[in-house]
Amino acid sequence: MLSELFIKGLIMGISISAPVGPIGVLCMQRTLTQGRVVGIVSGLGATCADVIYGLIAGLGLTMVSQFIMSQQSWIQLIGRVFLLYLGLKISTSKAIPVDGTPQKSSRLTSAFFTTFLQTLTNPMTILSFAAIFAGLGIVNTHTSSISSITLIVGLFCGSAGWWLFLTFTVSIMSKRMNQKHMVMINVISGIIIGLFGVVSLIRLMIG
Repeated sequence: MLSELFIKGLIMGISISAPVGPIGVLCMQRTLTQGRVVGIVSGLGATCADVIYGLIAGLGLTMVSQFIMSQQSWIQLIGRVFLLYLGLKISTSKAIPVDGTPQKSSRLTSAFFTTFLQTLTNPMTILSFAAIFAGLGIVNTHTSSISSITLIVGLFCGSAGWWLFLTFTVSIMSKRMNQKHMVMINVISGIIIGLFGVVSLIRLMIG
């Protein structure tokens, strides 16, 4: 039973992470322009945010989820504005030469928390996880904690595994890139991320 839940969590983690969105574009851009380690750390930031929302939904923390959902408009607004800021910052930034040297801890910390906070500002993730856990019948029961944790561990492994696969694949391409290509990648990535922010902001205002 637990192994089956782990596999389901693994698939769920990959399914949540794999669709190309602003976080995916950001991780690819960072991998190409700043190196594989920065890309991996960025992906782990998104993974940790998903795990937090998964725990809230899976362990049936109703008061926490209700509070987050009641404040979702403000949370989403902050996230969308931050996405616009990231897009502008990336599109106007200079490419950092990738020479294989270890990255500064400050850069890695920034890479982690930007994707962590951006993913965390999407409260609708809670509803997705809640629906999945409810479908599996392991929500709000006293005997479900181990099952929930097993599913969450699978979720983490699936999500982290996807980001590892993506960054290693993209890093192969970076070996063929020169400084001009890196600048172009920054501009294109910044525009795409900014457009995600604009579209999301318009939908939020209309909704």
